[in-house]
Amino acid sequence: MKFDSIDEYIATFPKNVQNVLQQIRQAVKEAAPEAEETITYNMLAFKLNGNVVWFGAFKNPVGYDIRFGFFFALDKPIPLDLIKEVVKFRVKENLQA
Repeated sequence: MKFDSIDEYIATFPKNVQNVLQQIRQAVKEAAPEAEETITYNMLAFKLNGNVVWFGAFKNPVGYDIRFGFFFALDKPIPLDLIKEVVKFRVKENLQA
């Protein structure tokens, strides 16, 4: 399935997964408010002078996991502060390029 928007992508998942994706989306927006939301490689992406980050949810044998350069299990708290740090670092890298 090809998605045209982040909202369309998120809507395809169960509510608990949607909530986590929205939390990550908000964390990225807070860390990089000027970044553009888009879909890249059929995953959620933010771009600012190039790709900043990609993330998405993927079905596994016991449910779903979240991939953001790392794997996050949905049964544990998502490290939103770490995500913000990674995004800020990537923005800095992109703006120096």
